[in-house]
Amino acid sequence: MRRLWLTAGLLVAVQGALCVHAQQSPPPMPASQLVREVVYNELRDHEWHGYWQFQVQRRIQQQTRIEDQVETAQGPIARLALSNGQPLSPEAEQEEKARLRRLLASPAEQAEHLRAYQEDEDRIGRILAMLPDAFLYEYDGDENGCHRLRFRPNPDYPAHTIEARIFHAMSGTLWVDARMKRLVRLNGRVEETLDFGYGILGRVYKGGWFQLQRTQVSPTDWKTDRIEVHLNGRALFIKTFARETSEVRTGFLPVPAGMSLAQGLALLEENQARTEAQPPIQTPATEKTALIVPAALALRQ
Repeated sequence: MRRLWLTAGLLVAVQGALCVHAQQSPPPMPASQLVREVVYNELRDHEWHGYWQFQVQRRIQQQTRIEDQVETAQGPIARLALSNGQPLSPEAEQEEKARLRRLLASPAEQAEHLRAYQEDEDRIGRILAMLPDAFLYEYDGDENGCHRLRFRPNPDYPAHTIEARIFHAMSGTLWVDARMKRLVRLNGRVEETLDFGYGILGRVYKGGWFQLQRTQVSPTDWKTDRIEVHLNGRALFIKTFARETSEVRTGFLPVPAGMSLAQGLALLEENQARTEAQPPIQTPATEKTALIVPAALALRQ
């Protein structure tokens, strides 16, 4: 799932804190220089970020999953809490516990888990580093403390890898926090159909769009709290795909740096036990009566 998250990151389309339009004068530097300074701040944060626990609501096609996740020095560890809005069945709960036990008991699985996490982190770094040179920018006004910039592909940028070509195919808008020079929001859309191997190896169709949103969680840390991926394409001659994904991350709380996977899982289990120990919310009788609806209407809902 983390790979899916970062695939969307390849096309970084960020939708962040809502901004209200306001007329302000452009900042006293070229738009390209502002983006370069923003990328410097993002890469520095990417290297020295804190560690957090949060909840992830992930929607893929018609399925919805809610996971509790903790960031550790060995990569994130997550526990499935709800599936399609329902608590896990006893069988599914046992499968989830067995999956986590296997991870903690297997050095090989832990090494693979860390390797995949580090590859994803490296990919994010490469994408961020492309931003200043891969696009041309121009100011498009200010919104609630954010500089808004339009961007389009730089025709002189040499996008050699598939990763770079997909990212470079975007046009759109990004928002930058004017005071802290941090990336707040970026919306992107694929403007032209993108072929790989003259369309034989694969194709990403025009019209796909991506959104990514970031929020400030501490005086120095920003986290991605929402991402949308809407892609259509074809790979290997005839295989078609439609990627419809949405992720929302909420409830960010700091955790100690350098935690192990075992410590992260212990924290997840502690949170689960605390939640299960809470008494159910009692609804007053008058409110219960108000919630009664005809069966036909309930089915439509």
